[in-house]
Amino acid sequence: MSDNAPTRGETASPLPLVRASVVAAREVIADQIHRTPVFTSSSLSASLPGGNTLYFKAENLQKGGAFKFRGASYSLSRLTALELERGVCTHSSGNHAGALALAAKERGVKCYVVMPNNSAQPKIDAVRGYGATITFCELNAPARAAALAEVQGETGATFVPPYDAVDTILGQGTALLELLEQAPEPLAAVVAPVGGGGLLAGTALAAEGTGVRVFGAEPAGADDCARGLREGRRRADVQAETIADGLRTPVGVINFPIIQDKVEGVIMVTDEADELGRLLFFQEIVDAMRLMWERLKLVVEPSGAASFAAVRSAKFQELGIQGPIGIIISGGNIDLSQPLPWACPA
Repeated sequence: MSDNAPTRGETASPLPLVRASVVAAREVIADQIHRTPVFTSSSLSASLPGGNTLYFKAENLQKGGAFKFRGASYSLSRLTALELERGVCTHSSGNHAGALALAAKERGVKCYVVMPNNSAQPKIDAVRGYGATITFCELNAPARAAALAEVQGETGATFVPPYDAVDTILGQGTALLELLEQAPEPLAAVVAPVGGGGLLAGTALAAEGTGVRVFGAEPAGADDCARGLREGRRRADVQAETIADGLRTPVGVINFPIIQDKVEGVIMVTDEADELGRLLFFQEIVDAMRLMWERLKLVVEPSGAASFAAVRSAKFQELGIQGPIGIIISGGNIDLSQPLPWACPA
């Protein structure tokens, strides 16, 4: 069992972790999610040494502002009527909290979310706005687990994991199925960010048998997945120091072997700053994020810019990939009351 998963109480048996199951998940949730658009930019494509045409899958325009709504929606579809009546619960400080709260609201299902007490106010407001009940906890795993156990004990709600569950993985993989249909030409490769690994694992499953090479993008300050791949074992620990707050989670128990088997590599990208908080020249995530705001006119969060940052990196370019590249923009939830990360202090 995953180290982030209390007993779910789910009756339906999980589907096998294969492409056909991602296709089946898509059929279930197609009328519940947005079929998000795909964007291109001739200037961004021309900026690459290889001139690859880039296709940006804009999951920042998904319901709830992130790809997480896909996995949340499919997870709810797999629950029994009794489980739905009792409600659902989760722990999250970010996009999964909002996604599950919104998916539950659309079905008239009660939702309970455990959030750390330092969560960003816009995300707290979003979860409350979707009608979920929030329980705050201290910023550590034992406090989170204790708070979630108390919520489950009081409500009987079913836990819906943020990333480390079969149904979550299958739901997230539906983004690539859409991208493959929307791109006017076959993709040579696709890049997705990796934190807990639900999106990357689902993307890898959806790419099976298509000939599309799959890569992950991970901040250097939270590189447990890349290190785990090098060492041949999952790293349960991550000392995350990154602006990409959606990618600070260690890769999941279920997700890691899928990534080991089906992902060609994980590209690390930087997001460092000096002691004055000024951005350094090689701050790849922020540079990519700014370009996407400027050229694509899209609100993209740092985690959502990681894939484009990876494609722009020297390590990725050294692979010499020929042909179009898909880039999954994972989300666009950002606190606009704070300075944008490229705004240097005076």
